[in-house]
Amino acid sequence: MTKTQTIATLAEKTGQTKSQVEGLLDALATLAYAEAKNAFTIPGIGKLVLVNRKARQGRNPATGATIDIPAKTVVKFRVAKICKDSVMGA
Repeated sequence: MTKTQTIATLAEKTGQTKSQVEGLLDALATLAYAEAKNAFTIPGIGKLVLVNRKARQGRNPATGATIDIPAKTVVKFRVAKICKDSVMGA
């Protein structure tokens, strides 16, 4: 679903206007970005967490040369078990 489709569906199901739902989704996204460093959970959906990746060696696909990839911190989304079970089946 696109953002527009999601907003329209939620507005229809909740009885709110599309602009109210869009404001809520934007506020939720802003809150998630700000709180991701502390692990942000959306109940029943999943959790945003920061993960430290170790430095490693990789390969340049164009030349085949070995390159060093530095350590870095990345944002990951961990899907909640109830969400996995609902989508994939128990």
